[in-house]
Amino acid sequence: MSTVLVVEDSVTQREMITDLLKGSGLSVTVASDGVEALEKIQGQQPDLVVLDIVMPRMNGYEVCRRLKADPKTQNVPVVMCSSKGEEFDRYWGMKQGADAYIAKPFQPTELVGTVKQLLRR
Repeated sequence: MSTVLVVEDSVTQREMITDLLKGSGLSVTVASDGVEALEKIQGQQPDLVVLDIVMPRMNGYEVCRRLKADPKTQNVPVVMCSSKGEEFDRYWGMKQGADAYIAKPFQPTELVGTVKQLLRR
């Protein structure tokens, strides 16, 4: 079973995304900010990371840059999931190394489909 780390500072969003992914047969761990996410990833590397951008302590762009710069985690797919839905935000997210970018609010099928597709790679 694939493990997905959901990094989201909003409890409501975090629970919703967790329930969606668990409902589609995935194992889910959570972190509430970028610093906690990096600590969790060092402890147990997930198969994929769903990453919010606007968070306390460390934003999603920085987390993504660090993951992609580290040889141990550079191949872990990152799905940025953010309310920052402008074209520039999407471009910047991909420039940091994200494998996909989903703007909130999103359709549940869009998130689950994207995650499953990246896990199949």
